[in-house]
Amino acid sequence: MPIIKSAKKRLKQSEKRRSLNLRYKRQMKLIVKQIRELLKDKKKSDAKKLLPEAYKKIDKAAKAGIIKKNTASRKKSRLTKALS
Repeated sequence: MPIIKSAKKRLKQSEKRRSLNLRYKRQMKLIVKQIRELLKDKKKSDAKKLLPEAYKKIDKAAKAGIIKKNTASRKKSRLTKALS
């Protein structure tokens, strides 16, 4: 555990950032997984309804720096390709 006051603050900040990053990443992975499951079950119309939400989650993760911009683009592209 940190002893210096500024180190304690940095620890709190990093814990807060980590929890936010994990939340964004989990949400993104969950919605992508849901779409893939729907596609496996041959429910394209339901999957298409979830696509804008998936785009939103992926973009939010990219904006927060959890994934890179090109990774986000690749994920969105592959989802769209799987739907068509």
